[in-house]
Order: sequence, then C-alpha cells, then structure tokens
Amino acid sequence: MNQKTSRRRFLQASLVAATAPMFIPRSAFGANDKVNIAAIGTGSRCNQNVWHNLARRRDDVRVIAACDCFQDRREGFAKKCNNHYGSEVCKPYVDYKEVLALDAVDGIVVSTPDHWHVPIAYHAALAKKDMYVEKPLGIAMAWATKLRQAIEKNKVIFQYGTQQRSMKSSQTAMDLIYNGYIGKIKRVDVWAPQGPAKWGVQKEAPIPEGFDYDRWLGPAPEKPFCKDRVRKQGAWYIYDYALGFIAGWGAHPLDLLQWGMQADHTCPVKYAGTGRIASGGLADTAYEWDIHMEYEDGTPVRFLNSKQAKPIIEAVEPRVVKGDGTMFHGEEGWVSVSRNACYLNMKGELVNVSKFEFKPSDKRVYNGNSHLGNFVDCIRSRKQTINPFESAIRSDTISHLSDIVIRTGAEIHWDPKKETITNNARGKAMLDRRQRKPWVM
Repeated sequence: MNQKTSRRRFLQASLVAATAPMFIPRSAFGANDKVNIAAIGTGSRCNQNVWHNLARRRDDVRVIAACDCFQDRREGFAKKCNNHYGSEVCKPYVDYKEVLALDAVDGIVVSTPDHWHVPIAYHAALAKKDMYVEKPLGIAMAWATKLRQAIEKNKVIFQYGTQQRSMKSSQTAMDLIYNGYIGKIKRVDVWAPQGPAKWGVQKEAPIPEGFDYDRWLGPAPEKPFCKDRVRKQGAWYIYDYALGFIAGWGAHPLDLLQWGMQADHTCPVKYAGTGRIASGGLADTAYEWDIHMEYEDGTPVRFLNSKQAKPIIEAVEPRVVKGDGTMFHGEEGWVSVSRNACYLNMKGELVNVSKFEFKPSDKRVYNGNSHLGNFVDCIRSRKQTINPFESAIRSDTISHLSDIVIRTGAEIHWDPKKETITNNARGKAMLDRRQRKPWVM
C-alpha cells in the first residue's frame, strides 16, 4: 500500500475523470496488496468488529494502528494483532489525528463512546480516509450535518455499524416487503430495550495512570473523573456522551424501519409522545418511551421501549418479542424482523420464512453476510456500502427527535428537506451542542 504510486492516489485520480468506472478490478492493486485498517477505540466493540471480523477472517486486510485513550487497551490490542500476523504490523497510538495522518491507512473503524463518533469521522473525511462508524451516529444533529458535507466533498466510503442490513433475516424481510407480499404498509411498530432508571456512583477519584481522561472527554463538558463515568457501558447512560438506549439500541430497529419504508432519503415528519428520564447516580438519559410518529405520506409509526411494547406485540404474535424489533403491518399481512429472526403472516396465516420461495421475477435487496466485509469490499470497488451515510443520519434523526419530544414534552414537526424543527424553538436549539475547546470539528 505504501508504494511510490499508492493505491489511494490511483483511486483519487480515477475518480476525477467523469467517464471513470466506479468499480476498480482487483488486479489494479497487485497480488500482495492489503487494505490497511486503523482501529480507533479498542474496547469490546472493536474486539468484535476489527479482531473477529477483519484481522482473523480477511487475509487481504492488515490492522496497522490501534488508537485508544487507555494505554493498556491500545497496547494490548496491537500486541494481539501482531501475534496473529507474526510481525510488528500494528502500532499503538493515543491521538487519532496521528493515525489519520498516516499515508498507509486506507480506512478506519470507529468504536469509541458515542460522543466521539462524529468528530473522529469528520476529521477522517478531511484526511480522505474511508470509515466504518459504530452506531448510533452521534449526539448532535448539527455535527452530523457537517460530517455529511465532509464525506460528500472528499468522496470517502462510509459504513454505518448497525450490522443488521447484512443479516439474512433482515434481507429476507425487505424482499418480502418490497415485493408486496404483505400489501401496502399501513403502520409500523418499533421497539428497543430500555436503559436503567438510575445507574452509577458519582464519586470523584484519581485518574488512573496510562489513561488520557481529558482526551476521552474530548468535546464533552469537563467533569471530574469517576470510575463509573468511563467504565464499560457507563457512557451509554450519560447525556453528555450519549442519548441512551433510545439511540444506542434504537439504532438497530429504526434502521430497519427506514430500510423497509425505503426512506433513507427522509424520515417521519411528526413526533409526539411520552417518556421518562433517568435520575440518580450518573444516568440522565431516556429509559422509557412511547413515541408516535408519522411519515409524510401519513403512514404511522409507534416507537416504544421493549417493556411497554411487549403486550402490544404479543397481541399480534407472542414469539416475535425479543430485545428489539420492527413489525410492518400491511393490508394483506405483516412482517416482523429483528436480529437473526424474521416472521411472516400472509392473510392471517403464519408462513415458515425459511421455506418461502420467491419468484424469479422478484427484486432482491443488496445482499451480503458481513458488514465489515462489505466495508472492505467497498474500499476496493468505491461502490456505496449497504449502510451508507444517508441511512445513518436519517435513522439517527428519529432517535434525536424522539428524545427531544421527551425532554420538551411537546409535539415536534420536522422538515426532512431543510432538516430542521419548524414548530419549537427550544427543540430546534437542542439539535446542536457546544464543543469543548480544543476538541472542536
């Protein structure tokens, strides 16, 4: 990859010409060419994303950088990769901007706490690095809009890490919906697990040796260090760093909602409902919600936490309720889809999806069985990923607006073209967050 005429320069030059093909054949890279990946955030999600799905499974990939605010994590992950490769291929870094400055890096995988997703992705786009970004997208819609501009200007590949568009169950559900097997969609129910009503102990403690706490906080407000603030899963429930499970887990079924509604270019335009915000300890994100939404064509959607959704969904089909799910109610039946599960009811009868035979004339969705693999393949081909940026920002919008409904107690009207709230000044102000200096986009 780090040749005199690099593959990246070749790709950029090929994209300048209007007649250049979007697919670049494998032979253009050379027989021994590797896609060089940098892992930014080396906790549990990185272990699944980068170690299991790329380092161990893809011979055409090399993980060459491990970046984290925790010294033991970055050094431990780099060592594991180097033991696998049999040489000092992967180096540890604390500053992600040093990683983005490396010419050899082709793409990054961002597995940090939520408040760092968009800022890192933004600087990656400026550095012309392709990116896989964990869900949810971010904590401020204004930040995400700026990221979109950087991605479009620099023509980089983006993959949203919801995973489920690469699962067979999800693809089957979309094929059933798109080909009209349940008729026109009348309404949709969406649910995701709720977070805790209270969590964490706000007890100030010394910053551990080898941990760059100021960098971990980054653009978020300065707060005293305490162990629960930075522990695994802790940041999921703290509003400075996340929206809670309404976004962190809601990203999965909401992404499938958008995919099923063929709405990656838009999202619902009306939002109303109720919810509860955690209090006590460190938790201050929404932990229960019941949000009623409506698309521009009038199709209604109900988005709930799983506990409240359980009796509603079980009244239709008891086996469907899992941790999260998306149920499309059509004029001639329904399809319910969640991680690794798809249920079909046609004209009042349950149908065994595993034995369902599609017609040769049926249109099929983008097919793939590896989300990370699809990302690497698209780095090579320059084709759009299965979960491109528009799918990320539009589904993420639903989480943000649902959260704003809960916090303001008001109905929200959304303009999907101008991407702004049109009826509530307080809610509109909540679309942005101040970034702490010097950690600004």
